[in-house]
Amino acid sequence: MFNVHVEGTLLFILAAVGVIVAIRMIAEKTGLPAAALLTIVGITYAVLPGPNVELEPELIMTYVIPPLLYSAALDASLLDIRRHMRTVVSLSVLLVLATALLIGVGLNLWVTGATLAAGIALGAAVAPPDPVAALAVGRRAGLPPKMITLIQGEGLLNDATALTILTVAIAATEGGGFSFPAATLEFFIKAAGGVVAGVVVAYVVRYLRHLRHDPLTANAISLATPLAAYVLAESVHVSGVLAVVIAGLIIGHDSSRHSAAASRLQTTAVWRLVDFLLEGLVFLLIGQQLPTVVEGLTEYETSTIVIAVAVTVGVTLLLRPLWLLLTQVLPRSLHMRLGGETGPIAEDEAGDPVRVEKVREKALTGKEVTALSWAGTRGVISLAAIFTLPETVPQRDLLHFCAFVVVLVTLLGQGLTFAPLVQWLGLRANKTDEARERNEARTASVEAALARLDEIQEEKHDHVEDVAIEHMRKQLEVRIERYRRRLDMLEKSDSDEVPVSPQYEAALMVRRKVIEAQREELLRWRDAGNLNDEGLRILERELDHEERLLPDRGRA
Repeated sequence: MFNVHVEGTLLFILAAVGVIVAIRMIAEKTGLPAAALLTIVGITYAVLPGPNVELEPELIMTYVIPPLLYSAALDASLLDIRRHMRTVVSLSVLLVLATALLIGVGLNLWVTGATLAAGIALGAAVAPPDPVAALAVGRRAGLPPKMITLIQGEGLLNDATALTILTVAIAATEGGGFSFPAATLEFFIKAAGGVVAGVVVAYVVRYLRHLRHDPLTANAISLATPLAAYVLAESVHVSGVLAVVIAGLIIGHDSSRHSAAASRLQTTAVWRLVDFLLEGLVFLLIGQQLPTVVEGLTEYETSTIVIAVAVTVGVTLLLRPLWLLLTQVLPRSLHMRLGGETGPIAEDEAGDPVRVEKVREKALTGKEVTALSWAGTRGVISLAAIFTLPETVPQRDLLHFCAFVVVLVTLLGQGLTFAPLVQWLGLRANKTDEARERNEARTASVEAALARLDEIQEEKHDHVEDVAIEHMRKQLEVRIERYRRRLDMLEKSDSDEVPVSPQYEAALMVRRKVIEAQREELLRWRDAGNLNDEGLRILERELDHEERLLPDRGRA
């Protein structure tokens, strides 16, 4: 017999997974953001009779946020973030600081009983946008890579800034005052310590790379890494979130060099599943906090609530576009990529450092500023952060409500309208340029393979027959010829969309049907008793990998 509590928990988990899957299907068909739909479902459930699920901030901050940030950091491009470092730092550090300060000052001036430290704590909680919803919509809408990088880079680093400010503000509320010099010093200590902790964890994981060639071991290490980085940093009272992000960026950048192919494939699949479930769960939880944040408002006057919400939402929504416009009118000499020639960030095949040439970061266009201004959706980290406020903080329930309203306004208002805005602005990636870049890289890699074959043939390795080398050479030459024909078509294209070649699509169709026929024949062998299930799985895995190598439809 199941314990009643255990059985109830299992039913809730099954129901949550069912809702997440159903919403994902609806989002795929309608184009609506899953994050907003899940939040609406959460609110609907919250107002219905029956038990509700309250958000546990410590649980979210320790076991949910680190894995989500780490997964995002693994997928991010360290090179692209560095290329746009000026804008990323401006949004993820300076804008967060300015938002927290203005909300704190506004509440302190216009809301009776609200202290500066408490207001800054609220500002720190609502300052960092959650990039999940914006990125999901942006990728579907075809945002250019530059915009994706800015949203992603901001989302990775702003949480660390906000949570560090929040920690300092909470300490100030308990200590009786807010000292800007002391707060600034503590902020830099926590941030620097988080960077060091992340680097330490990343290099420990790199040291364990000989274990990561086994896919199961690689998965175990990968899943444990964000928790290890967070625990290490928090144990020495520095930024755990920043430690997780730094570790993820370094490990993701080095993954191709220090991980086996099978490990990378399986680890990527595992993290996609983790993201899917955790993201769905947190957006469901956001909606279900409605009763909790409303319960404590009875002691406040309506005018006080309206003023507090107006200040919080107004600063959150208006400061972002104003900040972006301001930073773009700075002198052109400041539009320099930070650290352009200050040091290497890559290594060549021999492990030697490679310097990156100094270039200028282009200022954002008006359309890009508009899109970025509307990409500031807030998420679960804002609620988890504000719920960590101790009960001694003045106006605590009011601060909870203000944060919840900001999350709803941005997540539903901006989340549901972001895709139409992007389409109206005409901000779309040039698919032809992206396809050209990929095919040029494919061509270069095959040329390197042909050169290596020549070296092997000249070295006269034992047991390496010339027939085997020539057979492989013919395969590579067929492949490089296909890439070159594709490049010729892309070079002649005047459209932003990838040109469709009937011959190319027909060849892909033939290859898919051949693989399908092989798979069906293997199943007939198994069903007839001529092949056991273990053999079927081995051979089917070979076909799966072969099919996985085929490009997606509409891409080249």
